[in-house]
Amino acid sequence: MNSRRLPRHPFLDNPGPLAFAHRGGALGGPENSMAAFSRAVRLGYRYLETDVHATSDGVLVAFHDSHLERMTDGVGAIASLPWRAVSTARIAGREPIPRLDELLGAFPQARFSIDVKAPGAVRPLADVIRRASAWDRVCVGSFSDGRLAAVRAAAGPRLATSLAPRGVLGLRLRSLSGPVPVDRVLGAAARRQAVCVQVPVRWPASGLPVVDRPFVNAAHRLGLQVHVWTVDTPEQIHALLDLGVDGIMADRIDILRDALIQRGAWSQ
Repeated sequence: MNSRRLPRHPFLDNPGPLAFAHRGGALGGPENSMAAFSRAVRLGYRYLETDVHATSDGVLVAFHDSHLERMTDGVGAIASLPWRAVSTARIAGREPIPRLDELLGAFPQARFSIDVKAPGAVRPLADVIRRASAWDRVCVGSFSDGRLAAVRAAAGPRLATSLAPRGVLGLRLRSLSGPVPVDRVLGAAARRQAVCVQVPVRWPASGLPVVDRPFVNAAHRLGLQVHVWTVDTPEQIHALLDLGVDGIMADRIDILRDALIQRGAWSQ
């Protein structure tokens, strides 16, 4: 099955491989900033990746870390601070932290892959998507099966999601050995709104490979696209596209764009 020819959700409706600006293109500007996302859109990107946390008063912000210190001049855990405090922090000392609703409004033609980072962000995320009527523009993922299930329950069946971690493990085992007992978990997850699998090239902890031709084929047989993060060298980009992956997330969005143009596959 070629999943690009049979998209399961409008989010995936693109004629070529999906090119995602990871955190807006983290190596081209302060990550998850309006400036980074604007740069990506100017380069022609219409798929943007970001992360979300909620402030103590329920404002949803596009930010990767749970705390402000690494990326901003602010201090503290986002979940314990009100928006009025978080709004004064500056990424790299100069860029304000954007709210997700601001991003959706600023880039109405863009589609967002969103990693929900904390339980407190679940309900605010569902509310933002609902208020913006962004069902066709958003795909939600998480490193937590529980958080992803909670988002699905809060947002309802129109929401597109990636496969939860337990499902990814089941898919990998299936790709290596054929049907396995965890297929019951995988099958249920795939039926509940999952339209893609978003994975690294290798498992972070062990370094064992995730993405190879059997894995891609197994995903496609279930109608799931394969999106791989975070890939920033031309050699690896071309190798993954040769395997048939459907999307790539990059910090070096200039390199990813050039590689796709070289292949005649830049269709953002």
